[in-house]
Amino acid sequence: MPVNDDFTTRATARMEAVGRGEISPEDAWLHHWADSAFHTFPENIRTRIGVAVSGGSDSMATLTLLAQFHEVEAVTVDHGLRPEAADEAAFVARFCAGRGIPHRMLHWDGHAAEGNLMDAARRARLSLIGAWARERGIGIVALGHTRDDQAETFLMRLSREAGLEGLSGMRRRFTAEGVLWARPFLTQSRAELRSYLSRHDIAWIEDPSNENERFDRVKARKALAALRPLGITAEKIAASMHHLEMAESALGFALGRLVGAHVREVAGDLLIDAQAFLREIDPEMQRRLIVAALRWVSGADYAPRATKVANFLTNWREKRDRTLHGCRITVNESEIRITREARAVRDLRVPVGENWDRWDVVGPEGEGLEIAVLGAEGLRQCPDWRETGLPRASLLASPAIWAGERLVAAPLAGLAEGWTARISRGAFAAWLFGR
Repeated sequence: MPVNDDFTTRATARMEAVGRGEISPEDAWLHHWADSAFHTFPENIRTRIGVAVSGGSDSMATLTLLAQFHEVEAVTVDHGLRPEAADEAAFVARFCAGRGIPHRMLHWDGHAAEGNLMDAARRARLSLIGAWARERGIGIVALGHTRDDQAETFLMRLSREAGLEGLSGMRRRFTAEGVLWARPFLTQSRAELRSYLSRHDIAWIEDPSNENERFDRVKARKALAALRPLGITAEKIAASMHHLEMAESALGFALGRLVGAHVREVAGDLLIDAQAFLREIDPEMQRRLIVAALRWVSGADYAPRATKVANFLTNWREKRDRTLHGCRITVNESEIRITREARAVRDLRVPVGENWDRWDVVGPEGEGLEIAVLGAEGLRQCPDWRETGLPRASLLASPAIWAGERLVAAPLAGLAEGWTARISRGAFAAWLFGR
């Protein structure tokens, strides 16, 4: 079916094809989801869709289905953790070549990762695929998660005593790395997608790590199977998660209204009306606001520890200067100011043209220029910094342009020299609804 045909016309044609026995009801249903997957997305970013493909059944079905209704490009990340990984990536490349689908293979050295390997791999995938999508001019990347993944995620987060936000599950769409990510088959089961592949003689790869009980997701998968005799299935868990998601969404809109009324954004800092925070915002919304603010200012894609947030909420009026989650929080009678902590970015140094921390910095070309934190030494070289009206702590953590040890410019500290700096992740209020 041509991509530019009217969606309603295609849907009607599918139903007629089912009636004539030309397509199974199961295929028609999945085709409907694939065809309508990005129907409500902005038209300017859904001209081409990136698809993350590992070679497993979920991602292979996602690619196959979406390719029938959208212009797609595939991308595979080889984590270098298993000897089979290169062969699996080559399998995807051959499949794409046979169907005329552009494909890119990306590499990550998983052996160098520290701490939680699964989490590190996930972050690496987002970063690598996000950079690939931006380079290709792709605004949407589709992920092949299913209802089974949702149920497994629920059990994993339940074991960690997650609250409403965590138990709401994986989001259908979210923004990260300058890209909109979507999960078009999040309400379908893994069995449905595998049946589709089998009906059409499309192979997939079984990842042996899916049986390795060192990983929490594998444990959750097996626990889910053990719960089935009690009537607790992935489908029923997903239904309950949907109810939680609706409640979470309502709280999110309420938080957005609070931000619009009581929060200002100034040069990358967030300023919260202290009197409104004290008298008009209930404890749960206080917690949500502080967590969101800390994540936005720090650029972290994870929340601060609950105990540290609880400690702040207990004594924020008494302890008026502290650091938390890579941020510095100062309090006076009128405002709570959250700024980046200079120490958290003191070793971060990137060439001009790359994103620094959460800033895009643009200015005149020059050889060997780098972006790094302004710091105390740099601030001493900005004689007009007080005229900016920004606190010293905010400027210490701001981006500056350096040629070796020589300060070239500090756009937020009154030494612009033709350079500008803006937050790359967008305004705080907009970010709340895209995360």
